[in-house]
Amino acid sequence: MPISIDKFDHYEAPNRHETNAEQVIRFLVENRDQAFKATEIADETGINRNSIQPVLNRLRSRELVRHKEPYWAIGDLDRVRDAFMFQSTTQFLDEKLGQEDRDEWLDAAAESNEDDE
Repeated sequence: MPISIDKFDHYEAPNRHETNAEQVIRFLVENRDQAFKATEIADETGINRNSIQPVLNRLRSRELVRHKEPYWAIGDLDRVRDAFMFQSTTQFLDEKLGQEDRDEWLDAAAESNEDDE
């Protein structure tokens, strides 16, 4: 439903909590001309030092960050952009259509296989 321009001008979008991975990527993109130690990234983003290493390793496995011991830097910016576009699209669809339920998919597949027999 549309809102008036007056409401729009005073509208504050709800704060969506960024994940640790999103915070790391945002920080590294903003500082893409530098590389950081994991503890420095944790301190700058406010992420718990015990949590930062697993986050960085997951991002590295997706080729979103680069690593040369002991430093971390942002990965290929096109790849990062594509990953965020995909994440944004799935979040939008989840909000509009509801989240996927793996058990429902498995049940539907089982029923389909029974029908085929």
